[in-house]
Formats: sequence, structure tokens, C-alpha cells
Amino acid sequence: MILVTAANGNQGKLLLPRLLAAGHPVRASVRSEASAAALRELGVADVVVGDLADPGVLAKAVAGVEKIYHVGPTLSDSERSVGFAIVDAARAEGVRHFVMSSVLHAITTDLIQHEVKRDIEEHLLSSGLEFTILQPTNYMLAHRLKPAFERGVFELTWSLDRRQSLIDIGDIAEVAALVLGDTARHVGATYELASPGWYTAHDLAEIIARVIGRPVVAGELDVETFATRMFSDAAGADMTYRLQAMRAISARYSSNDFVGNPNVLTWLLGRTPTSFEDWVRIQHSHATPTVNDD
Repeated sequence: MILVTAANGNQGKLLLPRLLAAGHPVRASVRSEASAAALRELGVADVVVGDLADPGVLAKAVAGVEKIYHVGPTLSDSERSVGFAIVDAARAEGVRHFVMSSVLHAITTDLIQHEVKRDIEEHLLSSGLEFTILQPTNYMLAHRLKPAFERGVFELTWSLDRRQSLIDIGDIAEVAALVLGDTARHVGATYELASPGWYTAHDLAEIIARVIGRPVVAGELDVETFATRMFSDAAGADMTYRLQAMRAISARYSSNDFVGNPNVLTWLLGRTPTSFEDWVRIQHSHATPTVNDD
């Protein structure tokens, strides 16, 4: 049995079909009934609903599990405590292989969410569990393309001239499935994952423009406006923490490039990783209505 946490998130909903197709028994951990319903439609029969910060929910999630793929709660002030707790629960349960989704350059501790993941990595390394740590760079995210497709503006919340590496989430899911399916080969490894290319916002806007056949310019968006768009359901301490984390991202990415090397990802996939341009073409094809001549 493989437990996948944050199972209806960016990675989980792409990873679970791969695991099911390979014949692995899986259990999904999600926080809401709506997410559980979405995963059941994908064919996931075993779904645990609730917050892993609740010891009862956590105990139910890890019971009888052989392997865990852990994705922490995004921009949540509970990420560190939940990460520590699931590592401890895995050790107590006798889990054979713990795979953690971390972040590229987790040692960059002026980034709040990086410091959290670095601490969880250290806790995992000290746990005695057999582990693999994946460290993906910034995701290629469809919501970032929407303003470019609709208004011709590609927006980021940091300096438009700093370079970044990117990765297709589908490539992460493919790697995760490979690692979970072959513990003996990957146990003890920490893999930095990045696709080829180091891009400024202007570079990315130019690529999008080439794909859609219309001009696209890069624009810098303030953190508060972006946070309001993305986290309209957050309030109080949750929103305060998210704003702090996002301001730290903006400051770091405005003063330093955030780049990685594609060699490890290429080796793991056994092919050239998905390029940003190819990914944009796929997203644009999904966003463009098709004409039925019948």
C-alpha cells in the first residue's frame, strides 16, 4: 500500500493514476470531501479525509502502509509540524520507504517554505527510515498562463530580469512513480529536478507569444494582489503566514536567480524533460475551443 498525501493537489492527481495503472494499491489523504470525491472518480477507493495535523487522522492514514509519498500543505504554517509527525508515524508503523517532495535548494533558508522543508528533510534523515527526497524547481503552473492567454500579460511577483528554472508537474509525477515502484534502486537518494533552460520573465513571455501567435509582455505583480487572487478563502493567521512566505519569495527571486541543472531529471526519465514551450503548447491546446465540423 502506497499513501499519497495532498493527494488532490498539483502532484497527487497526476501521480495517483500512474500508480493505479502500474497496479499499486494506493491510499489517498485529502482534507475535504470534495477532494475525496474527485479522487474516487479517478478510481481511488481508499481515501482518508481530514487534516493530518489531527493525530487520529494521521494514524488512520499511515496504518498498514508500506510506502509514503509526502507532499506538505502548500504555504501552511502547519507544514513543519505535519512533516515531523508523518515521519514519526511512518517510523512507528514500520513504513519501508518514505519519499518526500521537497524543493530545489532547500538550504536557501531566507525562503520560509524552503527552511521548513529543509527541517523536515533533516528529520527524515535522522529517522532511520529508508528515504528518497525529490527537490523540484518551480512548477509550470497553468494559472500563470491565464493572463497571458487572455490579456497578453505574463505576470510574476518578482524581478522580471532574474532567471529561473522550471519543471512540468507531470514530469515530477513520472519520477515519483518510478521511485516508488523501485525502492531498491532509489533509496538513500536526493534528486534535484529541473527541466532545461534558465528563463527571465521576458524569455517566458516571448515563448508564450510564439506559441499563441500574439504579443505577450512580462509584468510584475505585487504580492498582495496575487495573494488575494490565489487565496481568497484564507484569512487571519493563514493569510498572514502566506503573505510572509510570498514576500520572502519575491525578495529572494528579485535579488538572486533560482536555477538548477536538468541532468538528473533527464537521467531519471530516460528522455528529454518537457520544455516550457512544449508545455505551453499543451496548455494552449486545452484552452482553445475546437470546432466540430460534423
